[in-house]
Amino acid sequence: MISVSYRSISDITGPLVFVEGVDRAAYNEIVEIQLPNGETRSGQVLESRKGTAIVQVFGSTTGMDTSGTRVRFTGSTARVAVSDEMLGRVFNGLAEPHDDLGPIIGGEKIEIVGNAINPYSREEPSEFIETGISTIDGNNTLVRGQKLPIFSGSGLPHNQMAAQIARQAKVLGKEEGFAVVFGAMGITSEEANFFINEFRKTGAISRSVLFLNLSSDPSMERIILPRVALTTAEYLAYEQNMHILVILSDMTNYCEALREISSAREEVPGRRGFPGYMYTDLSTIYERAGKIRGRTGSITQMPILTMPGDDMTHPIPDLTGYITEGQITLSRDLQRAGVYPPVNILPSLSRLMNQGIGKGRTREDHRGVSDQIYAGYANGKDLRSLSAIVGEEALSANDKTYLRFADAFEGKYVRQGLEEDRGIETTLDLSWELLSMLPESDMKRVKREHIEKYGKWKKG
Repeated sequence: MISVSYRSISDITGPLVFVEGVDRAAYNEIVEIQLPNGETRSGQVLESRKGTAIVQVFGSTTGMDTSGTRVRFTGSTARVAVSDEMLGRVFNGLAEPHDDLGPIIGGEKIEIVGNAINPYSREEPSEFIETGISTIDGNNTLVRGQKLPIFSGSGLPHNQMAAQIARQAKVLGKEEGFAVVFGAMGITSEEANFFINEFRKTGAISRSVLFLNLSSDPSMERIILPRVALTTAEYLAYEQNMHILVILSDMTNYCEALREISSAREEVPGRRGFPGYMYTDLSTIYERAGKIRGRTGSITQMPILTMPGDDMTHPIPDLTGYITEGQITLSRDLQRAGVYPPVNILPSLSRLMNQGIGKGRTREDHRGVSDQIYAGYANGKDLRSLSAIVGEEALSANDKTYLRFADAFEGKYVRQGLEEDRGIETTLDLSWELLSMLPESDMKRVKREHIEKYGKWKKG
């Protein structure tokens, strides 16, 4: 590769440097920027038009000027050195060591801009991933190869939930290795320490790779981090034959960085000021999850995003919902009631749930029990709203039964400890225990043979 240096910077705007007279700058090409004081920084070409290259700097532009700063185009795109030795390690958003253990030596260097999986090559997801959290395993089942986001809100415990899922997740009945690639974007130092300490304290670090980008780090690093994380995941999945769960938090910080860069480029804004191509950009991340026909490994994604103003119609959750296969929704009301994890199953959905449950995967009664739980809880929630208006004494005895069911469901089923790892059998048995509070005659969504086999109603 031929590298060429230029001293023709025409403008420096925020994190962007405009270099004139560049004829053959390639999209995503890496550049080295030498400041007048001898300091060196890196950057990446965002766009090249009419002889002008727009370079996004990885870091601050402080100290740069238009006369004494030199820009060298390396002729290569961003790459990351990947190896199975990355397991147990902590890196920043550029895959540089964050744990004082030194760089990865001898790893294979792979371009971070990967491609979405060809639909023709995709294998249908069909294997249950147990997270140990009842509201996910029982009602919104995660399937290997799926992309299932968590819709949260500011101040809700999505970080604790992410750490718990990373610690407890497993593919039942599989001998292949299982690992977690965890990427955090725009987090505080306190949150970074929480994740590092949580993974190390529980021993989950041994089967995990952590990429952490702090809120004080450059916004461009937030754009690169999910791609670095997914490139690492693809290597572990397709070269090392492992099942990889990728957890990305917080995609809202990623989209805010995307908007910041779009604004600096003076692009025409779309909804809420976000770039019009945000849907396409998000799809290049989410569509890298899945199973490939003929390959042993797989990538499952659980991106986490905080909904601004708890608004599910905001562009970030709205576009994410179009691309992914459902969502796990956290509830502020449940959190105020002291319920952890505060998962509201009613607006939550796993579109691939049916492919990962049933006989031979979880248990034969799983689908019916889940549907019956949904129906009972929805009825109880409606009656809770009604009783707030007319008073509980105005309700019938059967209505009061459903009210008690809704309370018990939240208190016993939804609520579980931060360290509590419930198996799917335990979750389903608990479902039957709660359903026994309701009249057996109301069990319209479960098969009669399952009621006789698993039901907790008193006979005779």
